[in-house]
Amino acid sequence: MRKWLPLFAACLGTLMLLIDVTIVNVALPDMAADLDTGLSGLQWIVDGYALALAALLLVLGSLADRIGAKPVYLAGLGLFTIASLACGLAGDAPVLVAARVFQGIGGAAMFATTLSLLHATYTGRDRGIAFGTWGAVAGAAAGLGVVLGGVLTDLLSWRWIFFVNLPIAAVTITLSAMVFQASRRQPGRTVDVPGMLAFTVVATGVTFGIIRGGEHGWSDGGALLALAAGALAAVSFIVIESRSAAPMFPLALLRNGMFGGTLLSASGQAFAAFAAAPLLSLWLQQQLGLSPLRAGLAMLPLAVAAFLTSGLAGRVLHDVSAEWTVGAGVIAIGAGSGLLTLIDAGSSWTAIVPGFVVIGIGVGISAPALVSTGMAAVAPQQSGTAAGAVNTARQLGLALGVAVLGTVFRNTAGDERRLATADFVHGLDAAVTVAGAVGVIFGAVAFVLLRRARTASATATESPVLVA
Repeated sequence: MRKWLPLFAACLGTLMLLIDVTIVNVALPDMAADLDTGLSGLQWIVDGYALALAALLLVLGSLADRIGAKPVYLAGLGLFTIASLACGLAGDAPVLVAARVFQGIGGAAMFATTLSLLHATYTGRDRGIAFGTWGAVAGAAAGLGVVLGGVLTDLLSWRWIFFVNLPIAAVTITLSAMVFQASRRQPGRTVDVPGMLAFTVVATGVTFGIIRGGEHGWSDGGALLALAAGALAAVSFIVIESRSAAPMFPLALLRNGMFGGTLLSASGQAFAAFAAAPLLSLWLQQQLGLSPLRAGLAMLPLAVAAFLTSGLAGRVLHDVSAEWTVGAGVIAIGAGSGLLTLIDAGSSWTAIVPGFVVIGIGVGISAPALVSTGMAAVAPQQSGTAAGAVNTARQLGLALGVAVLGTVFRNTAGDERRLATADFVHGLDAAVTVAGAVGVIFGAVAFVLLRRARTASATATESPVLVA
């Protein structure tokens, strides 16, 4: 059993960092009341974490290649632990948001290194078992997050959704320090700090601008300045990456239709499937009066459907082309989000079940294929960058989705602190309609890109017929 201790340590760290993406959703109403914050503050509690993950995954992966995966993983665990304590002790929303950002930085260091550590630790059949187990744990995290968040918030308080990380992290740090061997280093590998900074400004500026514009109006100077800064940083990022000898993200990869379609699907999946979760949690608790635990259980069908479908899809859809798994899977997510418009002012929690089941099926079909399709689309030496880019696209899709849907909700429903149920549902319907449209459009475009890329690849590999 000792040989599986490294897998246990990697899975514990992964479980913590991915649970913390969703564990806050059912605690948001209690946070809003305790910290006296509104929708924009709640959006940042979710987005601070997701943005840090998105901005730093690739650059921390490069740093791990340079100095070794083990020290980066341990440093990430340490920062995640300290930030979790700060989250639990936060006395106001800005402090909690700042702590969530640092939590995300630690989580990015962990997420960027776990697969490298497992790859270096196991070989042959054991490696396949390790990767499969890690994938199952990662897939289960979303479902565990909403239930665990509900249990802790109900029985103790929302602060314990962060305090619970402390003993788990202590075990993970101790175990990881003992069982992982020093990993291979590439001292000559450079870290693209300018690219990282530019990408961070793009993601943060656009997200801040959307949230600020929704709250204060689109003529607000702060919103316009943030959006302008994001646009300028985007141009700078393109220039930096095109001239860098070791870019964080090689722009030439975007000319690859298979890879571009995968990135589009990854961002669309996260946007359409998960960005409305904070609003749905507020509806379940503030409008229907459910407890945090019952709200978490009400949201569980999505994770259950995804888990069951991914297990079946892995066996049945193994040889199905990517446009049907990655592209059509995201279209299904969009259709499921559209079903959430069945919610009306007289609905009970069961109104979300049909939509959640269809979304879960779409996630179960698309999620297992996303990373493998992205990695297969590029040269073997770029597979690590490809995997990191797909996970970055997911987190960026979630962060922008939370910002956009929150803004759509506020502009449609009005001030969320003084809403009647009918107004709340009107705003919620508008938000899930946008989520559904993003899923269908992104999935359809990805479907076309993936099919064209597959057809072009098949044509290129055909041997020419020589006529004598």
